[in-house]
Amino acid sequence: MEKEKKPKVGVAVIVVKGNQVLLGKRIGNHAPGTYGFPGGNLEYMENFEDCVKRETFEETGIEIENIKFSFVANLAAYPPRHYVHLGFIADLKSGEPKVYEPDKFESWDWYDLDNLPSPLFTGCDISIDCYKNNIHYVPQIK
Repeated sequence: MEKEKKPKVGVAVIVVKGNQVLLGKRIGNHAPGTYGFPGGNLEYMENFEDCVKRETFEETGIEIENIKFSFVANLAAYPPRHYVHLGFIADLKSGEPKVYEPDKFESWDWYDLDNLPSPLFTGCDISIDCYKNNIHYVPQIK
């Protein structure tokens, strides 16, 4: 019997340092060659803030603070993957980003908010738009 298809809950965080944001160049089997924010899957019984902190630390080794909710979106851009996507904003607390998941990311770098690399992982451009324009709901990202 085919596994029941259900959306997962994913988080991503725009880590801000001055006028720069942290982006990683993705590799592996999920959108390789695109640039994305730290993030991942919400674990069972985990709260959102802990998930954002954990995913950021696991992927980059940095610590973040002042975590704020940004937006929620229905992310269906990479079928069969389907996510309820929660976007957050946070400030760098400490550390220098390094690659801790070399099967998922090639590099982490700081980029000027008005001069981002291309191509961005689907949803990152929407994350930036939500951040700049105080938007909190995106009905569908395809």
